[in-house]
Amino acid sequence: MKLLYQVHRWVGVILALFMFFWFLTGLVVMYSTPTTQNRSQQFAHAETLAPEIGWLSLGEAWERSAEQRKVFVKTKPKPAVDSSGNKQTVDNDTRNANGDDSIGIAEARLVRSAGEPLWLIEDTNGLSFALSALDGKVRETSVEQALKIAENWSMANARSGNSKASYLQTLKKPIILRNQDALSPFHRIAFDDGVELLISTRTGEVLHASTRLDRIFFRAGNWLHLFKPLESIGLGHIREDVQMWLGLAATVGTLTGLIIGWLRWRPGFRGKPTYSKGRTQPYRESWAKWHFWSGLLGGSVALSWALSGFIDTNPGKLFSQPNPTRQELTKYLGNEFPEIMRNWQPILPLLLATGVDGADIVEMAWRHIGSESVLLAYSRDGHRVQPTMEGTATQISTEALLSAVARAAGMDKIASQEVINDYDSYYYPRHHQSSVEKPLPVLRVQLADEQRTRFYLDPQDGRLLAKMDRSRRVYRWLYSGLHHWDFGWLYHRPIWDLWMLTWVLFGLLLGASSIVLGWRRLGKTFVPIKQQGSSGGASRRYLSRIHQQ
Repeated sequence: MKLLYQVHRWVGVILALFMFFWFLTGLVVMYSTPTTQNRSQQFAHAETLAPEIGWLSLGEAWERSAEQRKVFVKTKPKPAVDSSGNKQTVDNDTRNANGDDSIGIAEARLVRSAGEPLWLIEDTNGLSFALSALDGKVRETSVEQALKIAENWSMANARSGNSKASYLQTLKKPIILRNQDALSPFHRIAFDDGVELLISTRTGEVLHASTRLDRIFFRAGNWLHLFKPLESIGLGHIREDVQMWLGLAATVGTLTGLIIGWLRWRPGFRGKPTYSKGRTQPYRESWAKWHFWSGLLGGSVALSWALSGFIDTNPGKLFSQPNPTRQELTKYLGNEFPEIMRNWQPILPLLLATGVDGADIVEMAWRHIGSESVLLAYSRDGHRVQPTMEGTATQISTEALLSAVARAAGMDKIASQEVINDYDSYYYPRHHQSSVEKPLPVLRVQLADEQRTRFYLDPQDGRLLAKMDRSRRVYRWLYSGLHHWDFGWLYHRPIWDLWMLTWVLFGLLLGASSIVLGWRRLGKTFVPIKQQGSSGGASRRYLSRIHQQ
């Protein structure tokens, strides 16, 4: 029992300030605006496509760029993390730097960037290219083009025309962006009113937009909450280890505190004795009482946050990767390059407007699964439109999707399949996401493997939206469930806000009282005995009694 008290006391002394700021920064994170632009925001600020006569087909642009792509692959190292956030396992020698036909197209999007039509292509090795639809050459966004893109972004955002854009710098890995290494480096562009953009030199896409207030919230929230300052001082390699060990220590401190709280609580039920004067807890001093009650009432949720923060680091690699690997995605797509996808010519604006019922189209995209392909158009408001044009399919067939899953699964058989029209516990949008990021309906396919792996597929364009094996489903509850409380009726706002704010306030009170009591404990431990004696025996006995309790 004495060891239990000592562990809680000294873990609390060491982590008191850390826990307080973890709760405080978590509160900021809750109401910070995501600064990475999602697809909905990119569509809203994009240039109108308006195709013209003479634009190259995808196949023509791909073939004309072959030599340039070969040079690019040889000279540019592949990012250690792909766009899905997975670590790459393919080394430089197996990347097929010869640019031959075994490298396929995973996705192709036709857009306008700084007025120029571009085919934005991601190949099956995870590399991204911007190919000119005018001459087929690989384009890299210059500073001048980035400024023009920023101006167009500003106009589409209905911002004041008086704010002027200016170039600040080019960054390889901005701390404010996550899992975007494949599109690095980025031009940093600023407006007079404090808005900043990060524009990929690889594709010309705006990946980040923030106001001054957004950046303040990021620094005060995500940056501190996830120990990003370590990366700024060259210690990024130990950041996850620091987070893991602090999360474990916080879990131990919170758990021991809960046990002590329940042991010391005397509610007097069924005539059982309480403390003097009918008190249900042993403390007379205000901060000690606040610490007791905030810990007893809010300690369980604080424990869930500490434990899930520890789980987030994937200690001991207990959980599988969160997304399909590059090799799985390549098998899923297949090696075919359908002829219609290769030879389709961009059509005139009038024909396009007729085919999409007059929607303001900002992007057209080709996707394929095996030998089947589909052409989709995206409007400025984020809606996905199926052009009614001769020779184009309306969606990928179920047979093609199941064959793709079988390729990715290898020897494992398909156990079941169903189309779901509503979100489930493992496929759902975050609060800042919409149906553009998490479309419905989806085809849910479950394998007959030991892990009961599930695939979530978009039946319209064939995208593999999510892969969840048993360990990822466990992780979903141990991390996201306990950390974000994103399930059931709790996930609906404003219920979620009331729930989270209540427990964060308990956590802040618990952290603040821990700081006060920890500081007093340090004073009691390290102040010389003679100095303590000068304050009087009665005061010394009182403090001793408080700390012993």
